[in-house]
Amino acid sequence: MKPTTLADLSQLKKEKRKFATITAYDASFAHLFAEQGINVMLIGDSLGMTLQGFDSTLPVTVEDIAYHTRCVCAGAPHSFLISDMPFMSYATPEQSFSSAATLMRSGANMIKIEGGSWLCETVNMLTERAVPVCGHLGLTPQSVNIFGGYKVQGRDETSAQQLLDDAIALEKAGMQLLVLECVPTALGQRVSEALEIPVIGIGAGNLTDGQILVMHDALGITARPPKFAKDFLKETGNIRDAIRLYIEQVESGAYPGQAHSFK
Repeated sequence: MKPTTLADLSQLKKEKRKFATITAYDASFAHLFAEQGINVMLIGDSLGMTLQGFDSTLPVTVEDIAYHTRCVCAGAPHSFLISDMPFMSYATPEQSFSSAATLMRSGANMIKIEGGSWLCETVNMLTERAVPVCGHLGLTPQSVNIFGGYKVQGRDETSAQQLLDDAIALEKAGMQLLVLECVPTALGQRVSEALEIPVIGIGAGNLTDGQILVMHDALGITARPPKFAKDFLKETGNIRDAIRLYIEQVESGAYPGQAHSFK
């Protein structure tokens, strides 16, 4: 099987073909997802909540992400793997280099960091050192204590413009993918159209280039799922069909619908 690359994702954007991605944490699920046709997976610090039982992502360590990256890589060796850089693992450029090296050696093809234009120098230095970077804007879970909870971002023009400015600045610094979380559909479209790189939405409407879901949300496991989540397992009755339905609905634009989006 031919490995998935950043060039493949860029080509999908050029062809205006939407793509589905999902979080993965172990070899078995990673293999299952790859079998059904998901070629991009995120080893997310969401594991702090879904696997470890914490109420936020903040306790997750680089070692945690590295362990689960190795597991996912074993199960889906040809998929494009993005590994989260956990809270305070990229506060300085030196920390970023060390954390990124650990995750790339564990099998990641790209690392993901949360934050705006203050990260431009870090993005530039990482990409100069052969570390591809995915950004994360909108609701950034590591900033939950700043936001005062998990709230939709970019609802007024000032904050929407700031988010767009941050996205453009990060792209200029070398960012090659962007995850955009919990923003109004119109802002998701605005950012996607402004950037040349692919934009992957989660709670950002159906007008972004791709979609991502936490696997536990997509399979109806989460006790209190967010508004943007959809239980695909409930509709199909088995996991493989659920993942195929997720892919089909993302590619067609049927998911996320209005019920899973923000105005």
